[in-house]
Order: sequence, then C-alpha cells, then structure tokens
Amino acid sequence: MPAVAWHPYEPLLLVTGQQGVTSWTPDGVHPLAGVPAGAAYRDLAFSPDGRTLWASPSSIGGEDAWEFSDSVDLRTGTVRVGPRWDTGVVEHPGGGLVLTYRSDQAATLGVFASVDEQVAPGAMRALRRALILDVDGYEAPVFSADGRHFAIRGNAYAHTLQVFEFPSLTCVVSELLARPDVGDAEVDAWSRHNIAFGAGPGVLWVATPSGTLVRIDVDADDVTAHEVSPGVGLTALATMAAGELVAATGDGGLLLLAVRDDAVVPDLDAARAAVAGFVAATVELPDGEDPDEDEDFALTDGDREWEQSDLDAVAAAEPSDPTWLQLRAAINAVRDRSR
Repeated sequence: MPAVAWHPYEPLLLVTGQQGVTSWTPDGVHPLAGVPAGAAYRDLAFSPDGRTLWASPSSIGGEDAWEFSDSVDLRTGTVRVGPRWDTGVVEHPGGGLVLTYRSDQAATLGVFASVDEQVAPGAMRALRRALILDVDGYEAPVFSADGRHFAIRGNAYAHTLQVFEFPSLTCVVSELLARPDVGDAEVDAWSRHNIAFGAGPGVLWVATPSGTLVRIDVDADDVTAHEVSPGVGLTALATMAAGELVAATGDGGLLLLAVRDDAVVPDLDAARAAVAGFVAATVELPDGEDPDEDEDFALTDGDREWEQSDLDAVAAAEPSDPTWLQLRAAINAVRDRSR
C-alpha cells in the first residue's frame, strides 16, 4: 500500500511509488524532485515546518537501510541520513517534539524526538525516555488538542486501544476492542482509523462496526455510547477544527456530527511547558551508526519502567506479561545457564 503525507499548511500531497515519490498539487501530478534515484520509501512524513521530507527506509541500500531514514530538504534537494523510524511522525500540540515508532515483531518503541529548525533544521533528535508497546502493527499516535493525552490503536494481532498521559506517559486506558479468536468477520469489521479526540478536555471518541460512537471521558473515567449509524458500521473518524466529528460509514457515506461537549480553547502555553518539562527531564541520544542503539533507551509501558540494567536482571515472566518481556526473560535464562 502506498504511503502518503499531507503538507502541514500547503495543498500538497506526497505519495510513494515502487520507486520515488509523486507530488500531487492543484497544478498537477509530478515526480518529486530531490528524491534519490532508486529510493523505495515505505513511510513518509513532513517536518512540522513543511520544509523537510522524512522518509523511511533510507535510500542508502544494503542490509542496514531499515535501520536509518532519509531527511530530504525540499528547497535544496539535499539528502541526509537520519535515525530509524516507521509508520508516522506526529507533532505534539506544544511544538518542538514529535512521536514516532521503531517497530519490531516482539516490541514497538514509541520514540520521542526534539525538533528545532533553528538549532538543527530538518533533524529528529531522539530522546532517551521512550514508550514500549507489545508486538508491532500500530497506527500512528493521536494527540489531544491540548497535548495532555495521546491515543494509540493497534496492533498486528488484536484490536487494542491505549491512552497515555503526557508528560508522565502513564497509561490511563487499555482496552481490547476485539480479540483475534472471535472470528475473522468480527475482527475485520473493526476499522484501524476509528479514534479521534474531541474538543472537550480528555474526551476520546471511538467509532465501532455497529454504527455506535463511544465517548470516553478519560479524566472522569466515564463511558457513554451514541447510536449514529444504525446497522451500518463506522469505518473512519476524525475531528474538525471547530470540534465537529466526521465519520465515514461502511456504505460509502460521510456523517458530520455536532458534539454537545463544551469546546475549550487549548492552553498552548501549558502544552509548550509540558514539552519543555519532558525534554528537560531526559537527554538526547547521541547520533550514531549502531543499529543496536535501542539499548540506550529508558523504557516505560505506562505502568512499569525499565533501565537496561533492569532488563538484564529479568529472570522470569508470566504468561500475561507482554511478548517482549517473556522473550527477555527467556534470553536472560539462556545467558545465565551458559555462564
């Protein structure tokens, strides 16, 4: 499936092909200049100021291509090798910080990175504090308008929903929307693009295959259901600038839904302060060429936290523990037996 990226403020859509990137504008469709010959990008994202295209995997080729990315200056065509990322890059509403993934079959890292066009134009500078998610196959994260929460839909094996507080990274919602053992029809009925934060603080909306919208008030720990499309499933959900919801239906329709929640103008000063506090409480990882640099992260799953020394000491895991922790325990057990 082609990857797409919308420019943050211009009428420009970029789409990947088998080779290269195509630019869609009101003036027509053209190959994007500056993309390295032979580039086979799977994921695209614009920098917050729209001047840089981030693309993954890197065009350097070879076995290490997936361990790096490209940073393409859209004004000059200059291409630089950047850090590994995949799926998407999402900016925090406070600015200066993005969240992306480093996915692997056993675990996915949610990597935060500083972005500052004055200090390092077009660069993502990874921070040490990171999120760890079980297995892979997640959709790009979604931030609330005030930046106090972000939600993540996954994964490759089940329909999961998690909501985390920012900047604490505490997991405040963890739900299994559909189990993989309930049958293919029910699993396939769930959209993977079915969540959107509303205009009210701490309110997340979830679209369901039954045509119901579920309102989750994260702050009040309250859940209510609203039937908006009886008998026709909802296949996508988004929030408009004024707080209305737009839902796509399984029969090809679009619904514009007014929401009675009191819209609150986001406190962007508080959002910027939260970003500054998060960045100040951790450190930037050094630029390097070591594909195994994941060991440098300080990890949390929203409940527990692990330094590398903690992971090295894991001796046992329960069946209910995430896959990556069970694997870590097994690897450590083999290591200890060989000593």
